[in-house]
Amino acid sequence: MKALLIGGTGTISTEISRLAVKSGVDLFLLNRGNQRCKLEDVPGITYIQADISDEADVRRKLDSHVFDVVANFIIFTPDQAQRDIRLFSDITNQYIFISTAAAYQKPPSNYRITEGTPLVNPYWQYARDKIACEEVLREFNRQSGFPITIVRPSHTYDKTSIPLAVHGDKGPWQVIKRIMDGKPVIIHGDGTSLWTVTHSRDFAKAFVGLMGNIHAFGEAVHITSDEALTWNQIYSCLGMCVGKTPDVRHISSEFLARCNPDLHGGLLGDKSNSALFDNGKIKSLVPGFSATTRFDQGIRESIAYYMENEFMQTPDLEFDRWVDKVVKAYDNAAAETGVLCD
Repeated sequence: MKALLIGGTGTISTEISRLAVKSGVDLFLLNRGNQRCKLEDVPGITYIQADISDEADVRRKLDSHVFDVVANFIIFTPDQAQRDIRLFSDITNQYIFISTAAAYQKPPSNYRITEGTPLVNPYWQYARDKIACEEVLREFNRQSGFPITIVRPSHTYDKTSIPLAVHGDKGPWQVIKRIMDGKPVIIHGDGTSLWTVTHSRDFAKAFVGLMGNIHAFGEAVHITSDEALTWNQIYSCLGMCVGKTPDVRHISSEFLARCNPDLHGGLLGDKSNSALFDNGKIKSLVPGFSATTRFDQGIRESIAYYMENEFMQTPDLEFDRWVDKVVKAYDNAAAETGVLCD
């Protein structure tokens, strides 16, 4: 099988690239070449250096190529979906679009999400744009028979990422540091909503099983773990990894979104809602698939990687100050109403 991945070195796609090569796929990666070091230990990958937004250059560099599979991990808008139709509809036997589980109805009308759950998210433009991409590709599929497969990841992580809901623009390190330093950290709501996190190794097993799979043509499917965790459990696992019990403040998602509008989509349009998934469809398309990395196991790898690599420890002083201000306001309000007990 000859496959082209657009991107191929991100949180989700790096493990897919590794497993695809191991499975005998003749793998091509098209990207700007900034992250090749992530796969420097994987022989046999053919790199095509290009910016996918430069349509003419990509067309020239793919001249004479025909692929069994093309998958794009960095497509976010309907215009980009139209561009991919122009670029790839004549040179691949399967096009895989990476959408998002955030596209599913928010708030959900049923606690268990299936592929038939409506796609509607009034809170997050990112999710609405992914829905619009799906619509563009589905319409082209109906008109031309172009074999698309839509994949909807939920919260997928690897050793370089840590699943959190409330963090700054510079990543999760400042939250981990606050836990280690005994400073308060924020969990949205009361921390009891159920969430699903999936390790990228598990995601890769299902994804590679969809590549070239004729039963997946024209289908949409999500890939997640079957493990359900509360946000309190997630932060408790983080604390166990660093040997500290997190000092938690539970603050409503609506209040946090008002304090920081950048959190609006990711909280109200995603993480403040419980998200449990019925994975029957992916298991029928890829017999034998099962997510086997428990969160408490996978997150230890992530924390260890952060501790061992100083370049991952990016300070975020602006976020740190913001958390201090929110926590102070919360504690003061509780104290003034006689709720806070020493």
